[in-house]
Amino acid sequence: MRLGSPARRILLFTAILVVVAQFVPIAADIMLALWRSFAPDWCTLAAKRAPDENTSFVCAQLFQRPSIPTTLSKLLAMAGLVACCIPAIRWCLRPVRDLAPVIADVGPQNLGYRLRPGEGRDELSTVGRAIDEMMDRIAVGYEAQRRFAADASHELRTPLAVQRTLIEVSMAHALTADQLTLLTAQLLRTNERNERLIEGLLVLSESDRGLMSWSPLRLDLITGAVLDAHRKRTAEAGLTITAQLHPRVVLGEQVLLERLITNLVQNAIKYNRPEGTIDVRVGDSPALVIANTGDDVPPDEVSALFEPFRRRSATRIDHSGGAGLGLAIARSITRAHDGTIAASSTGRDGLRVEVNFPTAGR
Repeated sequence: MRLGSPARRILLFTAILVVVAQFVPIAADIMLALWRSFAPDWCTLAAKRAPDENTSFVCAQLFQRPSIPTTLSKLLAMAGLVACCIPAIRWCLRPVRDLAPVIADVGPQNLGYRLRPGEGRDELSTVGRAIDEMMDRIAVGYEAQRRFAADASHELRTPLAVQRTLIEVSMAHALTADQLTLLTAQLLRTNERNERLIEGLLVLSESDRGLMSWSPLRLDLITGAVLDAHRKRTAEAGLTITAQLHPRVVLGEQVLLERLITNLVQNAIKYNRPEGTIDVRVGDSPALVIANTGDDVPPDEVSALFEPFRRRSATRIDHSGGAGLGLAIARSITRAHDGTIAASSTGRDGLRVEVNFPTAGR
């Protein structure tokens, strides 16, 4: 899309305006001379005669201040010049105005449309490139939301289909007490999975919206409380937790920080091996590190772990199932706190997750 430069048009208009302004006094004199030649002489006084009590106020002022006609003619000439500037200004800004209908036509059906202003250095090219970059970000976000909605629908449809099948089987056949107990247990597990999925979606939506309030919180104390709540579960799984928790203050919301650490700890427990370890550290930089032992994660699969509904088919010691939202929620909560989260393979076994937060007070 090739557009003219408003800056060049404004520069040309300014140059013309400066030249034309030089002729304003001349134009004013011509108008005044034409008025005196052709207009009726409605205010005349005898030569060298001062106004008396019968002289009108206007004529008296003109006698005392003979520069008034010249000043008025100059103001009239300037007003005419300003009136002529209005269409000229619109002509200068027309390239910017022409962008409005183009941008207005962009919608979900054509997010791939771009202005493509080229490599020019003028203001319009800069604005066009900025709009194209903005559209790139919007398209990526829209596609991510569309994919997320499709994945969420699929995740919800599967357990609902299982529930319907179990209910239809129970209605079609008379069930014994053992079969009824088994059916009830299966329905309960499916319902619990739905609850976890819906809860995860709500937390993900809340963290994506951002924080409503900020307060200084001790990350080390929150981490210690989460680890204490999971010690029984790790002991039953035959895992060992090692922790080095140094004082660290983070600005944020305690509920979301608790959920962040809980998701990372639960992920470290689930994807581990018997007699494995979970190493947890809190410090200045990185603020939080959680590393576990388990199946090694290929480097090309690490980034995909933070996508919603992504689950690895690695060996688990916890087969309770999940919605595949744990690390996606962790990433969203970290971003809501203006932080970063990254995972890396240890090169031998397990996964190392690092979380960085801005230093409180900066």
